[in-house]
Amino acid sequence: MKNFHQTTLSFLLIFVISFSLYSQEDINSSIDYTYKKGDFNGIGKWYLGREIAYVMGYEGINWLERSSREKEENTTALIQNMNIKTNDNIADIGAGSGYHVFKMAPLNTKGVVYAVDIQSEMLNAILKNPKFEKHTNIELIQGDEKSVNLPENTFDKILMVDVYHEFNYPKEIILSIKKALKDTGKIYLIEYRLEDDSVPIKKLHKMSEKQAVKEFNAAGFRLDTNRTNLPWQHCMVFRKQ
Repeated sequence: MKNFHQTTLSFLLIFVISFSLYSQEDINSSIDYTYKKGDFNGIGKWYLGREIAYVMGYEGINWLERSSREKEENTTALIQNMNIKTNDNIADIGAGSGYHVFKMAPLNTKGVVYAVDIQSEMLNAILKNPKFEKHTNIELIQGDEKSVNLPENTFDKILMVDVYHEFNYPKEIILSIKKALKDTGKIYLIEYRLEDDSVPIKKLHKMSEKQAVKEFNAAGFRLDTNRTNLPWQHCMVFRKQ
């Protein structure tokens, strides 16, 4: 009987501790995010005054590979902006079809390009691309809603192209990225310019520099520069404070 009571008390103690931790996490999440009706293209969840947009599903992969993309976004200039070194370790968060991954892999031949995506279908598309076999320095990583699942203190450069505004848990993802980034590393945040009405993208899939700085400052980053040589997008470079 004594062993039974001890076992029961131990179980209850574990339950109470687990419930308390879960409740605290839930409370913290409630503080960080607000929920209300918003834009048709949004999920009704807000972070620091910005409504989070719906994720573009793998069904839109053809749009990522559209023939007009170089002209519209000047990806060549973006890659040049990154000043990639042969031994850089780079992560492309929200890599999608691998459009940028396959442009970076030939440049950091002594480093690694990690293609990170939450959708297994996107990673599978990279795996099946004939270019994948040509480069031995590409690694595929499946992230989740709250973590990029990358090794800590590893990356010289982290790229996010038109994806950050879709993260369901932006605070958690930024902190996850922060752990993976070296102290001297840089984040390249590419987002369609909200300040420019001529950019033909839905409003919720754009970001202003002011909003991006607000969110990244909250996570302990500072804006190093915002390159203005892309036709439609910000090219914001952040460092750890």
